[in-house]
Amino acid sequence: MPELPEVETTRRGLLPLLGQTVSQVVIRNPSLRWPIPAHLTETLKHQPLLELSRRGKYILARFESGTLLLHLGMSGRICLLAKDEPPAKHDHFDLHFADGHVLRLRDPRRFGAVLWAGQVPEEHVLLKVLGPEPLDESFHGDWLYQQLRNKTAPIKNVIMDSHLVVGVGNIYASESLFRAGVDPRTAANKVSRKRCGKLVEEIKATLRDALRAGGSSLRDFFGADGNPGYFQQEYFVYGRTDASCKVCGLPIQSIRLGQRSTFFCRRCQR
Repeated sequence: MPELPEVETTRRGLLPLLGQTVSQVVIRNPSLRWPIPAHLTETLKHQPLLELSRRGKYILARFESGTLLLHLGMSGRICLLAKDEPPAKHDHFDLHFADGHVLRLRDPRRFGAVLWAGQVPEEHVLLKVLGPEPLDESFHGDWLYQQLRNKTAPIKNVIMDSHLVVGVGNIYASESLFRAGVDPRTAANKVSRKRCGKLVEEIKATLRDALRAGGSSLRDFFGADGNPGYFQQEYFVYGRTDASCKVCGLPIQSIRLGQRSTFFCRRCQR
C-alpha cells in the first residue's frame, strides 16, 4: 500500500493542475472501496482547482464547491496525462481540465477511494479520527511517550495505527525502528522516554529521506508523472530477509506482527 511519501510524491506531481478548470468528469466504474458519488459529474464541472493538500494518506483537492478526497488504496495510482491518452482496463475515474490535462485514477484492486468531503473536510468521518502528521512539530518524543503509557501491543503495530500518527505504514515503520535501534516486538509501554525521542527523530528522518527519493516503488507505485521512486534502494531491513545487516552483518530476520511481515536485526534492535 502506498504510504505517506508515495502519497505526498503523488500530490506534488499534481501541482501543475492548480488554477486549472475542470471541463469534464468521467466515472467509468463507481464501485471502489466506497461508491464514487454520481453528483461529481455536475458538482465539479467548470470548477477551478484551488488547492492540493494531504492528510495522512488522503489527497485533498479543494474546489469552490467543496473538497474531493482521493485515496490510492492498495494498488492505486493517480496519473497526470494528456487528454488523448486512451483509458486502460483499470482506469475508473477522470478529471479532465480545460488546459488538456487529465487526472486519472488507475486502481486494479479497487480499494482506492474518490469521495466528496464538502466545505469542511476536516469533519469528514475518515479524516476527523486521524492522529497528527509525523512531520509536524506536534509529533515529538514526549508526546509519543505519554501516548504509549497504556499500550501493550508491539511498538511496530502501535506506530502504524493512524489514530496515533498518520502515514507510517509497514515499510517506514520497519525502517524507522531499525534506525532507532528498537526491537519491533517490544511492548509499546516499555519504550523509554529517551527511546521515544529517538524513534520520533528516525520516523521523521526516514520519511524525509523517502520523500527526497520520490517514495518507494514496490510492484504498483509510480508518481503522477509516471516515474518510480527509488527509496527501496536504501532499505536497511524491509524485504531483506536473510540478507546481511548493513551495520553488523547478521542475517535480517522476518516475522509476522499484526498479520504484517516485519523485518529487523536481532543485534542492532533491542
